[in-house]
This record gives sequence, C-alpha cells and structure tokens, in this order.
Amino acid sequence: MAADPRSAFRPASAELAQLLDGLATCVLWLDAEGAILHLNEPAEDLLAVSRNHAAGRSVREVLKGNAELEAVIARARGAGAQYSRRELPFESGPAAPPRFVDLTVTPFEPPGFPGGVVVEIADVTQHQRILRENALLTQLGGSRAMVRQLAHEIKNPLGGLRGAAQLLERQLRDPGLHEYTTVIIAEADRLAALVDALLGPGQPPRKEPVNIHELVQHVGHLLAAEAPAGVAIERDYDPSLPRLRLDRNQIIQALLNLGRNAIQAVGERGRIVLRTRALTNASIGSRRYRVVASIQVEDDGPGVPAELKDTVFYPLVTGRQGGTGLGLAVAQDLISRHDGLVEFDSRPGRTVFTLLLPFDNHELGKSA
Repeated sequence: MAADPRSAFRPASAELAQLLDGLATCVLWLDAEGAILHLNEPAEDLLAVSRNHAAGRSVREVLKGNAELEAVIARARGAGAQYSRRELPFESGPAAPPRFVDLTVTPFEPPGFPGGVVVEIADVTQHQRILRENALLTQLGGSRAMVRQLAHEIKNPLGGLRGAAQLLERQLRDPGLHEYTTVIIAEADRLAALVDALLGPGQPPRKEPVNIHELVQHVGHLLAAEAPAGVAIERDYDPSLPRLRLDRNQIIQALLNLGRNAIQAVGERGRIVLRTRALTNASIGSRRYRVVASIQVEDDGPGVPAELKDTVFYPLVTGRQGGTGLGLAVAQDLISRHDGLVEFDSRPGRTVFTLLLPFDNHELGKSA
C-alpha cells in the first residue's frame, strides 16, 4: 500500500527532504502512485507551485499538461529503472516563452516508501539558446558569401532598370505620370545602395543616431499598404528604448523582409505585431551586453515548417512556392553588420522573429 504523501514531512523522512533541498537542480520525490511527496525550492520556481500546495497532488496535475515529461516518468516507474531524456520542451504557461529541460527519473525507495522515484529536471533553455545562436553565427559566414554572389548578379539589371525608367520619363508627355517613373528610379537607387552594401567587403554600416520607433513605424506603414484587408498590424512599443546608432536603410530593409514574410504566412486574414523591448544583461552569441534592443515581428500563421527550422536563414531556402529564400538571409547579414542577430521561435499559431541590436556604453550615456 502506498504511503500517505503528507507523511513525507514526518521526522523519519526529514533528513531525506533536507538532502533533496540541497540539490541545485529541480527535484520531485514521487510515491508509487505518482503523488508528490516532496519538491525542492528550484522545483517550486520552475513549476510555479509551493511545496505545501503540491504535497499529495498528482504529478500530472503539477506538470500542467507536459505530456512528454509525464510519459518519461511513467515509463521509468513502470520499468523500475533509471531513465533519462534530453532537451524536452517544457510549457510553463500559455503566455510564457517555451523552455527546454533535461529529465532523469531514478527509483528511490527509502524505508516506508516502496515504489517511489526521484525526478530531476534541469532547465537547459539558456544553454540551448547559446548553442542555437552560435549555430546561427556559424551559418552566417556561408550565407554571406552566397548573398554577395547573388547581389553581384542583381546589380547589373538594376542599372538597366534605372536607365530605362529615365528614358521612359523623357518620352512621357503627361507630367502626372512622372510620379511613377520617379518611384521606379528611387527604388532602383535604394536597391543599388543595398546591393553595394552587401557586396562591400566588411564595410561598416553608415550609422547615425535614430529613434528605433520611427523606423518601426515607417515599416508598419509600408506593411499596412501591402497587406490584405483582413490582416491587422498592431504596435507594442517600449517607450524607454533610447536612441540607437545604426544604418537606417539597412534596418528598414531587414524589418521589411521579416514583415513581408509574416504577411505571406498569415495569408488573407491574420494578426501581425511589431514589438520593441529593452533587454538588460542580455547575450548575443558569446558576447554579453548591458542593454540590447529587441525588435520583434510576430504573426499568428502556421509557423515555420519543422524541416526548415535548422536552415531557414540560408539563401534559397524557402517554404513558400515561388519564394526566393533571400529575405531572411539578407536580414541576418544586415543585422550582423550591427553586431546583432536575428533569432526566431515558431509553433503553429505563433511565430516570432526577433532582431537583437546591442547598445554601446557611449549610446547609453548620451541617452541618460
């Protein structure tokens, strides 16, 4: 017969509970029926539940629907042997960002508690994020070479396009039509400048102090003009963000690429959110910064296909019929020129691409 869970705190087991409390990883002690006998302080933080409230409750109830974790625990308890899994997704709440954990289940049967197990949960979200960012930075070298090659192929047709627009403008008798040729020439010049930047070997961005919200707002207007009527574009800005030194054209182009991808993802009806935040003591790859600007483009589309998640920033990789697969590769290259990074999190119904742009101490000092 299984022991009463509430007896876990009687004097006979106080030393065992104290031993579990001394561990740095999250630990749950379960009885033979899967009820919680004890959990330590790190487990309280991870599961957002107090030990007094958790005592006697089913582990399934406390894990809040993390089915993969429940399955591993059940398998280990059934086999009566230690069992481990690595990098399992862990949902800590509907609005919380996804996390990843390592899980180890070990038989633990002190006198009076037959059939019990100890569940160790290690939060590896930050470790996985660092590995993922380093992988993105490694990909960047190969992507940049391909982007430059493609940019070289684009440059010559742009010159012909601009010249043809100028010739057409001279032939047009209606001055009102010059507005359209002016747009063609201006866009050709903008793309030519972008191509020159992509082709330039290590050329630094032409940085100037910019209110990042002015750029995001400008991009929002452009996206609103392109989006179908059923697509809502919302803004969620952090007014505390100081001015940032950056290349205006490069950041606009990067944000446009992400925004247009979001429009294509949601189709005729959906929701896109442009969000800004200031992150303190944040890391980009192996470097840590006092403050980082986070600019997010979120959509409620179907998400990035699983087979593309590891290669989505490579040129010519696309999940859309007729797509070029250049938008994300170019965005990553442009943001990297500001010592930043583009990362993403995607699942059906919520995809978020995040631009991370670091502030330097000089910028922060001037904004104070």
